Amino acid sequence: MSATLVAPSEVRTHPIGLVPAALVCGAAVLLFGFMLPIPGYVMLAAGLLAAWLTDRSGRTSRLLADLALIALGQVIISTISLRADISYPSMMRFAVVLGSAVAVPYLISRYVYGDRVIRFPWRTGRRWTRTQWLYLIGVIAAGWLILPFYFITSGVYQNWPTVTAPDEIVRLFIGVNAVGTWDELFFICTVFALLRRHFPTWQANILQAVVFVSFLWELGYQSWGPLLTIPFALIQGYTFKLTKSLTYVLVVHLLFDAIVFAVIVYAHNGWPAIFPLVPV
Repeated sequence: MSATLVAPSEVRTHPIGLVPAALVCGAAVLLFGFMLPIPGYVMLAAGLLAAWLTDRSGRTSRLLADLALIALGQVIISTISLRADISYPSMMRFAVVLGSAVAVPYLISRYVYGDRVIRFPWRTGRRWTRTQWLYLIGVIAAGWLILPFYFITSGVYQNWPTVTAPDEIVRLFIGVNAVGTWDELFFICTVFALLRRHFPTWQANILQAVVFVSFLWELGYQSWGPLLTIPFALIQGYTFKLTKSLTYVLVVHLLFDAIVFAVIVYAHNGWPAIFPLVPV
C-alpha cells in the first residue's frame, strides 16, 4: 500500500500539543546548553511519550512522527562535541554527524512517512525585491558594527582556535560557512518546517529558536551571545516564512558568517584591520 502525501492542513492540532513540542525542543537546552546528555535524552523521551498520548487521544495527529524527527536530529548531533575545532579529523566528524542530522530525518520523512514537509527551496522563481536587497545591506552594516564588539569585548573569540597559517585560515573559513549553511538546513528547513505543520508560525518560530540558540551556545556563542542569537534565530525563521526561499535566508546567514570569520581572524592576529571601532 503506497503512502499518501499529507499536507500541513490535514493534521489535527490542539494547544495541548505545545507541551510535547516544548519538551522535545527544550531538551536542546540540556543537550547543548548545559551539555547534560542523559537528562536531555530523558526530556526527549518524555516529550515523545506526551506526543504519543496526545495523538492517541485524537487531539493531535502525526505529532509524534514529526517530533520524533526533531528528536532524532538532536540525538545525532549530541554524539559529538560541538566545540570549534578545525583539525581535519574534527571537520570530518562534523561533516558526517551534522550531515546525518539533516539527511536521516529528510529520508525518513520522504521515503518512510511519504510526505514533503522537509524541503530545501533553493529556487522560488521570484526575483528579490528592493526591500530584500536593502535588508542585505542592513545585515552587513549591523554585523560590522555589532559582531566585533561582541566577540572581542566578551572574549568569546577564544572559543575558536587561533589561526595563523594560511591552511588554518582556509579551514576556519570553510568550517564557519559550512556550519552556517547547515544551520539553515536543519533549524529552518527541518525543525521549523516540521513545527509549522502543527502550530502557528510564531509558536513554531520560538520553539525552533530554542534549539537553534542552544546549538550556537555550545558552538561558542556564549557570554551575552544569546542577546544576539535569539533575535537572529527568530528573524531567520520569520524571513523564511515571508520569502519561502532557502537561498535568501542562507545569503543572510553567510553574510553574518563572513564577518564572524573576519572578526575571529582579526581578534587573534590584528588583521584584517577593518574594524576600527573595536581594538584588539
